[in-house]
Amino acid sequence: MRKFVMTAAVAGLALIAGAAAADAPAKVDSRFLQPVPRDFSDHQGFVSLFDGATLAGWDGDTRFWRVDNGVIVGESTPANPSGTAYLTYRGITAHDFDLRLEIKVEKGGGTGVQYRSHTGVPWRSKTPPQVLAAVGPYNSATMLTGPQADFWYPENPKALRYSGQAFAENSPMGIEAWLGQVVRQQGGDQSQKKLIGMIAPPEQLTGHVNINDWNDYEIVARGGVFLHILNGQLMAVLIDDDPKSTNQLPGLFGLEIEGITKVSARNIYVRVLN
Repeated sequence: MRKFVMTAAVAGLALIAGAAAADAPAKVDSRFLQPVPRDFSDHQGFVSLFDGATLAGWDGDTRFWRVDNGVIVGESTPANPSGTAYLTYRGITAHDFDLRLEIKVEKGGGTGVQYRSHTGVPWRSKTPPQVLAAVGPYNSATMLTGPQADFWYPENPKALRYSGQAFAENSPMGIEAWLGQVVRQQGGDQSQKKLIGMIAPPEQLTGHVNINDWNDYEIVARGGVFLHILNGQLMAVLIDDDPKSTNQLPGLFGLEIEGITKVSARNIYVRVLN
């Protein structure tokens, strides 16, 4: 009888242990853990470039740039055309960084996010006649030269395909990585540009752009590698292996308006790594 009781007790303990083991989470080999999705609103380690109320730290023509209801607004109208105009943040010069902001374009025309950029470089393009008559010639002291993450109002398929591409503002290089492309360049002219991979066809990527609404834009710069990410979707990658490239210089951040358009930006944060 004693033997039976002890055997039953042992069996009971085994059942309890088995149930506990079944309830315990299965051990996962850490080598095969999936990365945690990034939280775009998590700004730990970042600094804000916009106080939500004023253009403190920013430099631009207030005929075109203002703050409305906690949002930076750039607007060019037929009566007050800006042509190409910039709002430059003077408080930080950065080389390697993560930049996050929300952006929106509500009228035809476009915008771009400048980084590693510089003012004072002679402007290559002529001032459009209507801009010249309304506000005068372009002033190189306010114009930004350098890498740009493009973003355009999708009034037509061509303009929509600009959003996310890598553009060299005020440079003969022009578009360095088109939408959906991974491009390596090794010199200062277009002949040194090589398409080394595709992210996806452009027509598949344009569906990730929110029309007439806010878009999460993230720009990652590490050495000569630049990633443009819209709403969590990688849109273009540029690898610049030319050590003499102006893309390799630390520089300023800024916003652009181009054409007759209205652009808005908010929640602008940067984590500088250099």
